Amino acid sequence: MRLKKNIATSEAGFIFNPGTGDSYSSNPIGSEILSHLKEDIDRKELIDLICSKYDVDRIQFEKDIDDFISQLTDNNLLDD
Repeated sequence: MRLKKNIATSEAGFIFNPGTGDSYSSNPIGSEILSHLKEDIDRKELIDLICSKYDVDRIQFEKDIDDFISQLTDNNLLDD
């Protein structure tokens, strides 16, 4: 899974798609996830990374990451 190369992101959570002109915002964890998605990371590796860094319930985070990835996909921000 990889964020499209033309998608601009900031540490503050700003996401911009220059192809469509659409912009979005995310929370700090979302911004961290986006930075990992620039590295072509798979779902399991991403979940392991975040769960090892933060005190989160793994099952809940798996649901949350699936929702987040679905939103990114719906907004055409991820490579196929």
